[in-house]
Formats: sequence, C-alpha cells, structure tokens
Amino acid sequence: MADVAIKRALLSVSDKSGLVELGTALAGRGVELVSTGGTAKALREAGLDVRDVSDLTGFPEMMDGRVKTLHPMVHGGLLAVRDNPEHAAAMEAHAIGAIDLVVVNLYPFEATVAKGAKRDEIIENIDIGGPSMVRSAAKNHQFVTIVTDPADYPTLLGELETSGATSLDFRRQCAAKAFAATAAYDSMISQWFAFADQGQLFPDFLAINGKAPVELRYGENPHQQAALYTPVDPHAQGIAQAEQLQGKALSYNNYNDADAALELCAEFAGGEPAVVIVKHANPCGVAQAATLLEAWNDALACDSVSAFGGIVAVNTELDGATAAAICEIFTEVVIAPSVSDAARAAFAKKKNLRLLVTGDLPDPRRGGLAVKPITGGLLVQTRDNGAITEADLKVVTQREPTEQELRDCLFAWTVARHVKSNAIVYAKDGATAGIGAGQMNRRDSSRIAAMKAAEAAESYGWDQSRTVGSAVASDAFFPFADGLLAAAEAGASAIIQPGGSIRDDEVIAAADEQGLAMVFAGMRHFRH
Repeated sequence: MADVAIKRALLSVSDKSGLVELGTALAGRGVELVSTGGTAKALREAGLDVRDVSDLTGFPEMMDGRVKTLHPMVHGGLLAVRDNPEHAAAMEAHAIGAIDLVVVNLYPFEATVAKGAKRDEIIENIDIGGPSMVRSAAKNHQFVTIVTDPADYPTLLGELETSGATSLDFRRQCAAKAFAATAAYDSMISQWFAFADQGQLFPDFLAINGKAPVELRYGENPHQQAALYTPVDPHAQGIAQAEQLQGKALSYNNYNDADAALELCAEFAGGEPAVVIVKHANPCGVAQAATLLEAWNDALACDSVSAFGGIVAVNTELDGATAAAICEIFTEVVIAPSVSDAARAAFAKKKNLRLLVTGDLPDPRRGGLAVKPITGGLLVQTRDNGAITEADLKVVTQREPTEQELRDCLFAWTVARHVKSNAIVYAKDGATAGIGAGQMNRRDSSRIAAMKAAEAAESYGWDQSRTVGSAVASDAFFPFADGLLAAAEAGASAIIQPGGSIRDDEVIAAADEQGLAMVFAGMRHFRH
C-alpha cells in the first residue's frame, strides 16, 4: 500500500504549539478528531468538534489521567493490519474503528528534571500511554501515520494537500523519527533513575543521546562525514549552544578546537582579562593581564607562528581594540561571553571569521562523564574536574618558591591540564612562555617548549627568552631528572609537578643542585 487516506486522527500532545492550526486544517478536510484532556480542551476552545477518547473506548479517563488510551479500542485501531482478513474480522466483531493519524508528543520529563522538580513530580511526568501509542502507530506505519514533532505539521499538511492521503515514504520517515523519540525519552528516564535517583556512577546500561543533527561539510578529513548532535538530557552550555554572529559554517575541526579553547578559558572566569589561543586542540598561547589587549599581545607572543589560523577565546566582553589586534592575523574562530559593537565592527571586515558568543562560561569543575569509543567498546570516565589551590602544594626542595613563582606555577598548572600529554608549560608573569605538547617523553616536551620560547625572543627582539625566571608545569611526574634539567637549562626557576615517581628523590636532588624551587601538586592531569 502506498498512500493512506486520513479519515480519523488521534491527537494528544503536551507541546501544543501549532495544535489549533493543525486541528483546523484536518477538520477542514473532513478528518474526525479524537483527543484527550488538555488537547481536547484546546481544540474545543478553538471551535472544533472533538470526540473524547473515553467516548471511543467506553471507559472514562481515570487515576488522574494515568489510564485513558491504554485500551483495545485505541491500540486495535492502531495495530490492525488492514489487508489481513483476520484483523479486519476482529475489528468488525469488536466495532474497532481504524485510526489513520496519530499526533503525539510526550510529557515534558526533561523540562521537569531541568527545573529542579521534586521526585514525585518527576515520576508523574513519565509518559506511559503516549509512548505506547507512538510505538503502535510507528510499528504499523504501513497503514498509520505517526507525527511526534510539531515541526513536521507543515509537511504532513503538504502531504494531504492534493489527495488527503500520506505517502509510504513519509510514513516511514515519521516512524523512524517516532522510534528515535521514544528511545531518547526512555533513555532520559533510565539515566535519571541511575544517576540522580540511585546515585550510580556507571549504570548497567549507558545511553548516549543527541538530537537535531547539524551536518558538517566533512570530518577531520575530507573523506570523513560528520555531524553535530546536542544532548537530549541536561547539559552545560558550550560551543554547541553558542550564537554565531558571523562567518562561515563551523567545521568538525572548528568545533573540536573551539571547545578546547572554551574549556581552558573557563578556568579564568571571573578573573583578570584572559586570552587563550588554541591550535589543533592544544593551547599555543595563554595570558592574563590588566586589559584584554595586553593579554592578547602576551598570549600571541608565546607562539605567533602556531597562532596563525588558530582559535581565540576570551573570558570577558571582547572590546574593539582587542578585536582589531586579532584581525591583524588570520584567525578561524573567536569566542567570547559577549562582544561590543566596536568589536563587531572590526570583525565585520573579516567575513569568513567565525564569531561566537557564549554568554556565561561553562563551569570547569562541573561533573559528568567523558566517553571515548574504542574498537569493540566505550571507555567512560568522570570528567577531569580536579583542582588544587596554593594550600595543596607541598614544597619539596631546599629553596621555597617566591610568591610570584607560586602564582606562575599555578597559572602554568592551569594551562598544562589542557595540553595534550606529555605536557610541559613554561609561564612567567601570568603568560605562557613556551608550551610543549603531545610528545612521547617529557624531556622532548621541555626542549620543544624552550625552543619555541627562544624563537619568540628572537622574533620580538627581546634580550632573553621569557623562560628565564619562569615557572614550569608538568602534567605528570618527571620519571627521570632529564626533563627537569632541560627546564633548568632554559632558565626556569620553579617547578610544579604531581610527584609520585619512584625517582622523586633523584629529581628533587637535581632541582636542589640547580637551585630550583619545586612543589608537588599531588594530582596528575594526563590528557590524551
């Protein structure tokens, strides 16, 4: 069967947007409207004739509306295979009328949880009859049209425009969307029970939900396909929810790098103006200063070569002077909580530059799970939201760090946790001096970071590299003294590292011999 005429429709929706317009259009085509509760009331108030489900079933709605559509007169009309003689005979014997169209969206479970409702209210917003009707109609899409999204009402009416019937292709599309809707809905409920109600960290079944996919031009490489999904359940506001003010559509790599920049920038929320420059998901320059423009100049000076074609994130409103300075180099994406009119005007001259406004920055200490697919499985862990303060640091060398060195240690540590392992970060006076990322050993990361700092000094005509007198952060312990000695050779005066190596004594002795101050943080921040 290809086309199915719509003669009777059952409408029962929580989201009543577009409901009256749809009901009016259906009634205008002679479709009998059957409905429940608030949906029936809304249609009647619009002057439409509506038949109550209770009239159809012969039973009143009962138990505070918990029981109204779970009845053979409803599900028989939805599930009957109409060209099956036995099914047809059963419908005739029991006076079951066919239902051709079901328009249902479910109780607002997600919104109820998001507003912080109490447990009893959350439980009452678990829909039972709705998903049952959706699944029945979707299973029998050969004969029944199921619509779960108000955004699809115009398409439905377009289908009915010429013949008063829906096509099989349309019904198949609607069925697929309907099963996805109930799957996501049940998943939200199961996750709420597991995480919120039962306090489980790793439940027996882990569902990962996303909705409203945005197809991207391609993935990391042109031969890969990609899309962006946003979570169905409550989540942090981030790059996926940012408002794009201008520029080309974001690519897969843009999203990935912009997320890395935003996550690091969020570490400085509420503090002095900060600028983060990211390239290939690694920071290549980070600075805090009295003004955003100073922070930009200091961050750029760390590695102006890598900054070309990078991602920039700031922790405060973006002003015109800083925007104009950013425009002096090629930048892919700029992210800010808000953007001044002067900044917008400056960026308007760079039409391809993507400008994103996030509003509030995400909480870097928020909870949640991080998921990584591997062949044959999923690796799941809690987010790396661990943090330290100055009070957590343990001085392990003969020389104690100065107050400035402590500040630089903590700044370098904050950046290092967002650098791919093995990570080494030199910092001085609230700005990164050199960053070594993603090397197979810590010594090479130290040397690469120092090399970049030396190149910056030569490029800017400084008397010496900014690594001289700097603090160095290592995301994990030094397994040997060679990485520390490479930092000392670059002129560093203070070290922050987790500690915990079987060779800690050897590394501490090397630091003492070099006259370095070193503190242990007691926390590791691998980032693979």
